[in-house]
Amino acid sequence: MTPFGEKLRALRNERGLSQKAMAEAIGVSAAYLSALEHGRRGAPTWTLIQKIIGYFNVIWDDAEELARLAEASHPRVRIDTSGLSPAATELANLLAENIEKLDEAELRRITASIRAALGRRV
Repeated sequence: MTPFGEKLRALRNERGLSQKAMAEAIGVSAAYLSALEHGRRGAPTWTLIQKIIGYFNVIWDDAEELARLAEASHPRVRIDTSGLSPAATELANLLAENIEKLDEAELRRITASIRAALGRRV
């Protein structure tokens, strides 16, 4: 499941909505919506994100969070390190080869560390 899929499912469940009803309302198939929630489909289009935001009638912060989560929800990531340092290539390969071995707490810690490092450079 992707971060976007997890949030989408939570919003739908909080409101007691079925995938079928939501899918019909936003103009997609229930199968597509299920695949989106389970991370078997890539990030949704901007247009679909806007339909989902409208469907749930969410306000600014929640709408921005949905858009941010969609951007961070590509289930098949490809990292091109050509032209970068050997350290960048090593990091990309280390993650690719071992990410499934990390538990949720370790993943959150590593993510927070990378976000902090990026924040220091802005």
